[in-house]
Amino acid sequence: MLNVLKQLARHAFEQPEKVALEDAACAMAYRQLFRAVAEVGAHIAAERVAVMVGNGVPWAVVDLTIAQCGAVAIPVPPFFSDEQVAHLLTDAAPDLLITDRPDYGVPLSRVLRHQTVVVAHAELHFYTLQPASRRTLPSDTAKITYTSGTTGQPKGVCVTRTAIGEVTEALASAAAARVEDRSLTVLPLSTLLANIGGIYVPIVRGATAVLPALAQCGFTGSSAVDPGMFVSAFHRWLPTATILVPQLLKLAVECAQAGAPLPPSLRFVAVGGAPCSAPLLDRARTLGIPAYEGYGLSEATSVVSMNRPGSERPGSVGMPLPHAGVHVADDGEIVVSGALFAGYLGQYEAPPKTWHTGDIGWLDADGFLYVSGRKKTAFATAFGRNVSPEWVESELIATRAIQQAAVFGEGREFNVAVVVPMPGAQPAHIQAAIDATNARLPDYARVREWLQADAPFGAANGLARSGGALNRAAIAARYALPIETLYERGEQHVQP
Repeated sequence: MLNVLKQLARHAFEQPEKVALEDAACAMAYRQLFRAVAEVGAHIAAERVAVMVGNGVPWAVVDLTIAQCGAVAIPVPPFFSDEQVAHLLTDAAPDLLITDRPDYGVPLSRVLRHQTVVVAHAELHFYTLQPASRRTLPSDTAKITYTSGTTGQPKGVCVTRTAIGEVTEALASAAAARVEDRSLTVLPLSTLLANIGGIYVPIVRGATAVLPALAQCGFTGSSAVDPGMFVSAFHRWLPTATILVPQLLKLAVECAQAGAPLPPSLRFVAVGGAPCSAPLLDRARTLGIPAYEGYGLSEATSVVSMNRPGSERPGSVGMPLPHAGVHVADDGEIVVSGALFAGYLGQYEAPPKTWHTGDIGWLDADGFLYVSGRKKTAFATAFGRNVSPEWVESELIATRAIQQAAVFGEGREFNVAVVVPMPGAQPAHIQAAIDATNARLPDYARVREWLQADAPFGAANGLARSGGALNRAAIAARYALPIETLYERGEQHVQP
């Protein structure tokens, strides 16, 4: 993290007029950014700062300012429910809240001072909060990043300055980031991967971070995307690099096949956040989308491994980056080391030296990592065959008819899927996609019956995590009756 600030100062001196940050309202040069960080810093006299601001230049300025002040940043995910936000603010106990939402209901009993500060083009509200009882943070904590976890209450992952610096440099090298780059962020900046890859990596290389509001990229809420606006954003900003989750890569592929490709300016598209099937990556490459799958988790400061030009292998998530160590336990669980988090907020334990990820996979003879599923989500069918649902799901969403899928079959004679169709896909298209997928799968992993979901799986409705992973328990609970109907009656295409 220290190197990010050091490089910012160097670029402000050596290339002061080069654009550092850009959105629809402004383009901020490196010299302007350096000055803005100093100016906003005069308003931050706090130890912990919660940031509830939408994507844009102001978010980046605030984030860098908090780091420069030596405070701890607490990004608030925009897809969190009001209850989750309230939990986050109570759990992390910030003494300053910065928000672009003047209507946000901060309890007046906690507000000691309120001021409006213009940051870049936006009016931000700075709420100095009444000191609250708080838990001690691990040393060197730079951020508390909240993940939605396996329950309704998110957990605070304490990430260190040292780890952020190591991952930033490793990711910049893997992506061959350069001064000419324009890195477009279409994921919430509150997510650690977008924060590091979308802001820190461009800055350490003296490049331009393009940070439009998510609504300008076609996003509504946490999961709905307008395909036309999404593609148009890429043509407007002409990026050379970006980060996509598999669902957005699939959207880009479908748009390209419909005659609306992403611009040829792209040279590197990192794909992560959830499993991505080899067929989808193949389709992307065929259409000229330079997609490279990687793997990581918040507890490992976002990125562990990545395919990259000159070092890639189909079906893998790449070789571990220099900051990360990876080995596979006897039971198949992936264990990582290097640049790990310092612990969860409120759990007073020594920082871990290794972390059992809960993912299962293997390393090939050349050191490429493969991820086959989650240890806790793998299930055994009634015939004793073990199935990793992520594997089957990634194959299903690689088809043109299926946007999302959740597969179930624990202790059953066959597997079923809850399917979110692509816009315009009819039941016959979905069945054809499932049939084509089944033809590539062993019999025990095939989907015999399916039902159509009534809404996409997203963080807003609790059916997916912030990083895109499915909330299987919630999906199973929501569709329990129609799933059971499929098993009991053997009927296809039961509507919820």
